Amino acid sequence: MSGARWDVAVDAFLAHCSAEKGLAAASLAAAGQDLRRLRRWAEGPGGRSDPARITDQDLRDFLLTVARDLVASSRARLLSTLRSFFGFLVAEDWSQIDPTATIVAPRRGRKLPDVLGVSQVERLLESCDGQEPPDRRNRAILELLYGCGCRVSELCGLDIGDLDCHESTLLLRGKGSKQRLVPVGGPALAAVRIWLEQGRSRLVGRRPSAAIFLNQRGDRLSRVSVWAVLKRAAATAGLPETISPHTLRHSYATHLLEGGADLRVVQELLGHADISTTEIYTHIDRAWLTSAWLEAHPRAK
Repeated sequence: MSGARWDVAVDAFLAHCSAEKGLAAASLAAAGQDLRRLRRWAEGPGGRSDPARITDQDLRDFLLTVARDLVASSRARLLSTLRSFFGFLVAEDWSQIDPTATIVAPRRGRKLPDVLGVSQVERLLESCDGQEPPDRRNRAILELLYGCGCRVSELCGLDIGDLDCHESTLLLRGKGSKQRLVPVGGPALAAVRIWLEQGRSRLVGRRPSAAIFLNQRGDRLSRVSVWAVLKRAAATAGLPETISPHTLRHSYATHLLEGGADLRVVQELLGHADISTTEIYTHIDRAWLTSAWLEAHPRAK
């Protein structure tokens, strides 16, 4: 392998991640960015033109060099990318040794997600009570984000055929192109039907589109536009600027657990591959239980 081996190895790895693992475009872009960062460092002084010759000490030096410029989540993602990349090289017989095998990742504390109270969610939803097509659309967007716990990318990818009004279900396409069917509550279903019947036709124009949510030009709504919708609604409702689409997803999961839903049911509804990802909500649930106990039990104080 010459200096071009980096190109060959990285391209083959990313193709593998796309075809075999079904990684989303954003995840592939992040992995490519991580590997370009490693390559720039490796081809510096005393350059290593062959990724198969990278040692565990090389990786330790690299990680120490870049750590100061990355937040904890980015460092964790970088190490995950390196493990996958060098594991791939070994599996494909491009390398005999995996240099990440002896590298231990530092334990990271888990940041509890921001969650809205039920009354705050109601204020947010009621902030979009106009009669114009964008108002109808925005109300439907917020109802689905909270009512179904969908990711913003899943929401933007929705087509009309994904909604079954008769069965009150929604087909979501999650990470790795995995699909799941989730129930849609009455308020969310009503908001989407009003948007489809009274608003969408005025935006779609003459160009046919399968997308449920459209912008003013009749194109599929983007993730950035959904963020903007939520920010405006939060400002109108007098809620914190830090609210994001994921805040509504977190609130959805937390309110389900507070209402008595089983953790594995919430895992399925959120589309989490590993229940350990869902377990972060039990911390919030326990905090709510403690608060309720403090308020209600005569011997709590």
